Amino acid sequence: MNTINAPAVPAVTAESPRGLAGVVVTETQLGDVRGREGFYHYRQYSAVELADSRTFEDVWHLMFRGALPADAAERAAFAAEITPLRRLPAEVRGALPALARATALSGPLAGLRTALSLLGASAGFRPVYDLTPDRRAADAMAACAAVPTLLTALHRLGQGLEPVEPRDDLPYAANYLYMLTGQEPDPVKARAVERYLISTIDHGFNASTFTARVIASTGADVAACLTGAIGALSGPLHGGAPSRALDTLDAIGTADRIDPWIRERVLAGDRIMGFGHPVYRTEDPRSRMLREIALGFGGPLVDFAVEVERHVEEILAELKPGRELHTNVEFYAGVVMELCGLPREMFTPTFCAARVIGWSANVLEQATDSKIIRPAARYTGPTPPQPVPTLG
Repeated sequence: MNTINAPAVPAVTAESPRGLAGVVVTETQLGDVRGREGFYHYRQYSAVELADSRTFEDVWHLMFRGALPADAAERAAFAAEITPLRRLPAEVRGALPALARATALSGPLAGLRTALSLLGASAGFRPVYDLTPDRRAADAMAACAAVPTLLTALHRLGQGLEPVEPRDDLPYAANYLYMLTGQEPDPVKARAVERYLISTIDHGFNASTFTARVIASTGADVAACLTGAIGALSGPLHGGAPSRALDTLDAIGTADRIDPWIRERVLAGDRIMGFGHPVYRTEDPRSRMLREIALGFGGPLVDFAVEVERHVEEILAELKPGRELHTNVEFYAGVVMELCGLPREMFTPTFCAARVIGWSANVLEQATDSKIIRPAARYTGPTPPQPVPTLG
C-alpha cells in the first residue's frame, strides 16, 4: 500500500471512559445540563422556568431562532408558520394504514421511523451539506410540525380508529391531545402535558441527540438525522422508561409490598426504573416539576407514587450508601401522562414529539461545521498481522 500521500491519522493516546461519560466532543449554544447542581437550561434560560411560564411554541422559537418571541405578534407569526405544516402530504397520509399494520406489534415509534423517512423523501429534503441555513431550518420545521400528526395517526390506525386531522386553532400540546383522543382537550391536562413537553425538548448530549449530530456531521438530510435519533430513543435505557416506571408501580401493587419488592430487586442488582440518572447527582429538576404537577391532580396513583419514591430512596440509601439516587424524569412523567389520559404505549412517542425540536436544533447547529465526527476505537483483538489460514 502506498502511504506517501496518505493523510496523518491522529494517534489513539487516551483511555476513554465507558459510554464516553464526561468526554467533551464539541461546543454548543443550545443549552447544558449541570448535573451536580441539579439544573439544566435552554440557551440562557432555566428549562424548568420556561416550562412554568412559556408556551411550547415559544421554546421552539428559542431553540430554532436563538431568542424567545419578543411580543405577541412575533409569537403569532411563528405559530402561523407551524400550523399548515402539521398537515401531511397525500402520499404520506395514504401510506399510513399499511405502515400501522406493519408495525402493529412494535408500535407508533417504529412506524415513525419509516413515516418520517417517507415524509422527507416526498418533501424533497436534500442533504444539509448542500443547503443554505434557511433551507435547512425550513426542512427541520416541516419535520417537527409533522411528527405529532404522524404519531397520533399511527396510534389511532393501530387501534382501528380513523386519524384525526389537526386543528388550526389549537396550540402544539392541545392539538396533540386532540389528535390522539379525538376529543376537545381539557385545558388543565393540556397545560400539564405542555409543561412536560417543554421540559423534555433538549437535555445535553444524550444518546439520541449525539446520534442526530453524528448523522448531521455526514451532511445527510434532516429526515435521516431524525430517524437515527428515534432509533436511539427507542432503547429502554434511554426513552423507554416512563411506561416501565408505571409498570413498577403496578408490580408493587400495594403499600405493604413496597419494601420487600424493592429490596429484592436492589439486592439482585436489578435497575429500579424511574430512579437514577447518568448526569444528575441531585434530584432531577424535571422530576421535581412533574411531581408538583402530579400533586396538583392528586388521587390514589399520586399518593402511591409518592410513597414508593420515599421508600425507594430510603432503601437505596441503606443498601447503596454514598450514592445519590433519586427519581428521574420518567418516574413522574408516567404518572402525569397516565392522569392526562395518554395510553402507555404513547408515553415514549410523546417524549419524541418534544425531543424532535431539540434534535433538530442540534442538527442545524452541527450542520454549520463541515468536519465529520469520526472517533477512534482501541483495538483489543488478537495481535495482527497473522498469516491467513488456507482451507484444506
